[in-house]
Amino acid sequence: MFKNILSSDEQHLIERLHMTRTASLVRLPRPSLVASALDAMRDQIATGAWPVGERIPREAELAEMLQIGRNTVREAVRVLSHAGVLDVRQGDGTYVRTVEDPASIMQAISRSSLRDHFELRAVLEVEAARRAAERRSARDLRAMEKALKARGDWSEGRDIDAFLEHDAAFHLAIAEAGRNGALAELYRYFLTVARQAARSAMIEHDVAEPGLALHERLFQAIEAQDSAQATRAAKAVLRPLIRTLS
Repeated sequence: MFKNILSSDEQHLIERLHMTRTASLVRLPRPSLVASALDAMRDQIATGAWPVGERIPREAELAEMLQIGRNTVREAVRVLSHAGVLDVRQGDGTYVRTVEDPASIMQAISRSSLRDHFELRAVLEVEAARRAAERRSARDLRAMEKALKARGDWSEGRDIDAFLEHDAAFHLAIAEAGRNGALAELYRYFLTVARQAARSAMIEHDVAEPGLALHERLFQAIEAQDSAQATRAAKAVLRPLIRTLS
């Protein structure tokens, strides 16, 4: 009845809006089968159904249990093996190595408050700066300087993701300059969450990103091999941000 009192243009517009809504619903992402398999397998490990040191069901059994393809099972096992949770032994089977999944730990960190996150980041970056000042090479300095130049100073209109990528590259170069493989790997793994937190602080909480001058002082201290000054400079980079979030 209502359709008859509308003009042809109005009817056409309504039909287009309906098609757009329908198309949008169709494009909503579906849960990944691999992600679902990972969740199920992590749950088996966390609850102790698959104890540490025990062999987990074979690929064909897992596929049947989870009602998924063997390729999906294989990919999920590969992810957990790479994370150090599972130990794949050729010709023997796959065993549980640990219940501590680094991905789950990072997920837990990502759910912490922004202040807690940046306090943890400060712990890592202060130690990384101290070690970098003591152990950096000329090549390390070039990597830092290149990343810092690309980072520049934040200004409205810049691509925030590209800016944060350059910022991360600078801090990672510092971590790598410390010649501590464990610290560098931990920081590299932490960077995914670090970028998300920095983005959230800038966009959702309108917190200013630490300026270029503070980063330049940090670089200069490392260049001068002044570990005490590098420690102070690293603290100064994040201190104002932590105070703002407190």
